[in-house]
Amino acid sequence: MRDAGEVAARLLAWYDRAARVMPWRIGPAERAAGVRPDPYRVWLSEVMLQQTTVAAVRDYFHRFTERWPTVQALAAAEDGAVMAEWAGLGYYARARNLLKCARAVAERGDFPRTRDGLLGLPGIGPYTAAAVAAIAFDEPATVVDGNVERVVSRLFRVEAPLPGAKPRLVALAETLTPATRPGDFAQAMMDLGATVCTPRNPACAICPVLDLCDARAAGVQAGLPRKAPKAAKPLRRGIAYLARREDGAWLLERRPERGLLGGMLGWPCTDWNEAPAPAPPLAADWQEAGEVRHTFTHFDLRLTLHVARVDRGATPARGSFLAGAAFHPDDLPTVMRKAFALADAVLARD
Repeated sequence: MRDAGEVAARLLAWYDRAARVMPWRIGPAERAAGVRPDPYRVWLSEVMLQQTTVAAVRDYFHRFTERWPTVQALAAAEDGAVMAEWAGLGYYARARNLLKCARAVAERGDFPRTRDGLLGLPGIGPYTAAAVAAIAFDEPATVVDGNVERVVSRLFRVEAPLPGAKPRLVALAETLTPATRPGDFAQAMMDLGATVCTPRNPACAICPVLDLCDARAAGVQAGLPRKAPKAAKPLRRGIAYLARREDGAWLLERRPERGLLGGMLGWPCTDWNEAPAPAPPLAADWQEAGEVRHTFTHFDLRLTLHVARVDRGATPARGSFLAGAAFHPDDLPTVMRKAFALADAVLARD
């Protein structure tokens, strides 16, 4: 049985030297000087980082915190403004839950200081609760993301494949979590996985726990963690209707709050299924303009585009026209931006 205290001590010493600089992070020197992390910034970054890279999140984080510098400011924001700022990060249910959580925190006055208390907030699951509790409040909660899974699977040479091996990896990670500086330790584990114990070609020669790693001793570190084969994603199809009025206005509708892209502005669409039934939002001379493809977490989508020019008197049964000067494609979710780029090019040619 390896000495958990030795693992923690080495990783914390390494983190003090090599911690990544993040806009939401209080670094080791600042913490040593008594600066405390802002739970709002920790929570916001963790929500943004789910299923997304650090590089992709930085600009979004800066924009959010400049526009809404506190959880109270975010709680008072309009839903549409937040969804527009979120566009491009994907997984839009996170943005809806972000607002629900901010409003719950603002109502109670502040963030709960424990993992269990944080779990009582809307949209916060076990991972985020542990991360905020450890990083913001120094609770010895165990934080396990994909980077930590990889580090632990190699340290303990866990060869059972994910996702089935996750409970064991969490239990093993718990044995390593120290009572002192648990937040720094969690970030050290994540940094180690992101910069040294990488998925391919891990830099074992500079790893601070090289001689404590069972997978390295056996020469199998590059093959861990193993993953069970993924099932093929189902294919769904849909039809999107893009109508531009003669004065430059575009026909848009807000999607239902529940479901994919909930609450977001987008083009009127059919249902997304194996054989979508046409459902144009107004009478027009619709022309097929091609197809866009997009991958969601659980399925692939092929969206056939129908475009039309309409006059000022056009009356839609669904949605409403947005003036061209007020329309910003970047406010749309990614699949809708793809549709706009193709439709706009087609309409410009005709």
